[in-house]
This record gives sequence, structure tokens and C-alpha cells, in this order.
Amino acid sequence: MANIKDVAAKANVSVGTVSRVLAKNETVGKELRELVEATIRELNFRPNGVARGLRRSRTDMIGLVIPDITNPFFAELAKHVEAIASRAGLSVLLSITNDDPKIERAQIDSLLKSYPTGLIVVPTQYGASKGWSSDVATVAVDRRCAGFPLISVNHYRGAGLAAVHLMSLGHERIAYIAGSVDAPVAGERRAGFLNTLASAGARCEVVEGHFDYASGETLGRLLLDRPAHERPTAIATASDQQAIGLLRAASDLELKVPDDVSIIGFDDIPLASLVTPRLTTISQPVEQIAARAVAATTGSDGVPLQDEFFEATLVVRGSTKQL
Repeated sequence: MANIKDVAAKANVSVGTVSRVLAKNETVGKELRELVEATIRELNFRPNGVARGLRRSRTDMIGLVIPDITNPFFAELAKHVEAIASRAGLSVLLSITNDDPKIERAQIDSLLKSYPTGLIVVPTQYGASKGWSSDVATVAVDRRCAGFPLISVNHYRGAGLAAVHLMSLGHERIAYIAGSVDAPVAGERRAGFLNTLASAGARCEVVEGHFDYASGETLGRLLLDRPAHERPTAIATASDQQAIGLLRAASDLELKVPDDVSIIGFDDIPLASLVTPRLTTISQPVEQIAARAVAATTGSDGVPLQDEFFEATLVVRGSTKQL
């Protein structure tokens, strides 16, 4: 098996030059880089990333920790992190915690033993993430994690956009399907929606569940299975998954969306533009969040690690209409 010295000898360059080519160092000229890369291919040289990482205390790898791969938002985040990291010559090692703080701690400890360049963590939803320290550049995404900077959309203002949209359509009997009161993100979205309504003198019925399809369907049936003059004319949800479950509940009750009830979600997951009717929602800039997280953990943009918040946007589709 060829090693780095064999590549250097064959290409008639120094071992240091081969190392710089492998590290994608821009100081290596184009012709010299192409010569070394051709030699690497000819000798079928495969650099040992872990060994190189041990020598410089880092590998060309980013650790990504998420709570639930079945959640479309986290799956979308992982897709973008991997694509962005790949373009930078980095690999991504994904760990899933099943929203369990004990599993999260074990996964992070395991990742740190691999000497990652950086660590991106979406903490467990109830904010219990704590108990580790490291000199590895680490950022939290979407949810606060004690001791580390947070990169996230502004959940509060995003939910406020949903409230303003429904009021602008003339709705007064408005309901809100919230996430768990113990989850910080759910609390921020709930507060943003309700406070925006309250500032305009509007009222709202609130029911609480989880960020999933089943909660949307179950709580949607609770809100909609009433006489027409008692049920809300518009319902906002804390997640698109809830909103899609709510669409199912409305269909089962033979109610038309948006004629009988307007529905708005939060996140803009890929399925939001595929359901019938297409879902009006609050969109998170997932690709921008992923790009900033990768840049922050690798130091590629030279910006110090710090909290950074992106603005959500309203995406109007077919599930809301003027009353």
C-alpha cells in the first residue's frame, strides 16, 4: 500500500507539498497540485484521516448531533450540512440522540474521541443538554445548549408573522396548536404568536401537544369537531407536521381548507409544498443556518463564535384565505 512518501518520491516533490495538496492549501500552484493529484490517483493512495488528525489533533470531519432523523426539519438540516461540508473537503459523522440527554452525552463523548474539526449539536428539546466541555469548536443549532453559541431562526418573531397574516385576512376566531410547554422552542413560538395577537387586541384558543403529525390530527379534531359558529376560522400550528396532521383531521370531518378553516404551519419542510392544499407556513432558512454552522465550527469565515439569529419569512400558499 502506497504511503505519502511514495507519492512524494514519484512526483519528485517534498512530503510537505503532498500534505498541502491533501489539505487543499491554496498556496500550492495549479500545475503542481494537478501533478500530485495525478500521482495520488496513479498509486491509489488513500490518506489515513484519523492518523493525520492525531498528528494535528484534528480530523477533516465535523460531528453533527440531532435528536430525531424522522423529523423533516432535522433531516433537511443534515442534508445541507453534509453538502456544504463536502464542498469544503470535510466529511460529516452523524449521531442521533432520540431526544434523550443520556444518549446525547454518550454520542458527543464518542465524537470527541474522533478528534473532529468541529461539532454541531441540535440539543434535546427540553433543554437538558449539559455536562461536557471541549476545546473543539462547538455550536448549538435551533435550540439553546448551555455554554455554547446558538445559531437559529428567531422563533418568536417568526410565529408573530403567522399571527399578523391571519389577522390581515380578517380572522377573529383563531386557535393555536402549541408544542410542549416544557420545550424552549415551543415556548418561544407560542409566546410570539399569542403576544402578537394580544398586542392587536385579538384572542386565541390554545391547545398543547407535540411537534408531530399525530398531535396535529388529534388536536385538530378537538378544535374542528364543533358547530360552525363555535369552531375557529383559522388555526396556526407550532410545526408543519402538526399542520399536516390538522389537514387530515379537517378532511376526515369533511371540512374544506381554506374555505371552512385557514391553516398555517411553521418550518416550511419539503412536504409543505406537496400536500393538498399546499401549506401556508413560516419558512426557516435551513441552508443558511447549516452554512453558518459549518463555517462557525471550521473557522472558515473568520467570524468569532457567537449567537446568531436568522429571520423567518412568510410563505403564502393555498391553505389560508381572506375570511
